[in-house]
Amino acid sequence: MNHALTDHYAPVDHPGTDVPDHLRNWNIPWPGYLPVDITPPELRLPALVGTVENWITDTAASPDQITDWAQRRQNAVVPFQVSAQGWPLNPTGRTGRWGRNLGSWGENAAADPVVVAGVGAQRHLLLIQRGDIGVWALPGGMVDPGETAPAAVVRELAEETGVDLSSRAPDTILRRGYVADWRNTDCAWVASTAALYELADIVPATAADDAVAARWVPFTDIDQLDADLADEGGLYAAHRPILAAALDHLN
Repeated sequence: MNHALTDHYAPVDHPGTDVPDHLRNWNIPWPGYLPVDITPPELRLPALVGTVENWITDTAASPDQITDWAQRRQNAVVPFQVSAQGWPLNPTGRTGRWGRNLGSWGENAAADPVVVAGVGAQRHLLLIQRGDIGVWALPGGMVDPGETAPAAVVRELAEETGVDLSSRAPDTILRRGYVADWRNTDCAWVASTAALYELADIVPATAADDAVAARWVPFTDIDQLDADLADEGGLYAAHRPILAAALDHLN
């Protein structure tokens, strides 16, 4: 499919065009498909060729200008296709949203540390409150160019909570997969590597970087955790599959 750049944009949190389930698959023809472009001003021309912020890893205004899709697909956490016009296609299918509100076109690799302390009814989980949307989430962020996911896990944890686990390996890699991030579009999305660390006791944590707060919270049930945080922004829904995997492993 061929999508040209447009001057008609919507807010980055626009839900997008409604996509019926039977038309989500890219292999199903939909000639009238018109996704909403949510690209923010800093990722549009001419701003993109000016001062580039450090979170922007692709300076191409359009993905058909990128020449290393074969390598990116080989390195991807989740396999994806590229259209004949050179546009990466979200591996979950059509989203109703076009453009990007992420640093890269195609897959954006993220790293999420799941840090727990204690066992059973005394188990606690380290969460941060995100500065962008105010919800409580796992500390973590994007993998930098040339960085491995395990290194990013340790770096993001230290940057957002002050907890340094660089001297030890994670107890297990919980999950590597697609994340239903609020910024995802047809042609830019997040895939994460989640690593579990099991500590004997709670350690001090202080919010920094993209986090506005950091807290150890009881962690025995996800629905209860969500209810406990409901009055303070709630739990980040995209991280529920990771937390479910953590509980399955721990229990």
